[in-house]
Amino acid sequence: MAPAKKEAVVRLVVSAKPNSGRTKVEKTGEYSYKVWVTKPPHENQANEAVIEALSDYLDIPKSGIKLIRGGKGRQKTFETTL
Repeated sequence: MAPAKKEAVVRLVVSAKPNSGRTKVEKTGEYSYKVWVTKPPHENQANEAVIEALSDYLDIPKSGIKLIRGGKGRQKTFETTL
């Protein structure tokens, strides 16, 4: 029987750019990203769009990405397992 694969919990540092013309993710460091989203920073719409963009980019479920810091700012910290 093969040993279980260990997943590492990592913190992703994200610079969010709401109200952009398109959705785009750019890796800027080992665990840092710039994320442009079309949604406005109103009623958590941009945060949800950033989570969706990261989910697509990293190929992990949205439920696996948690916002832990920066809910009302452009600099955000997310926690996930990779």
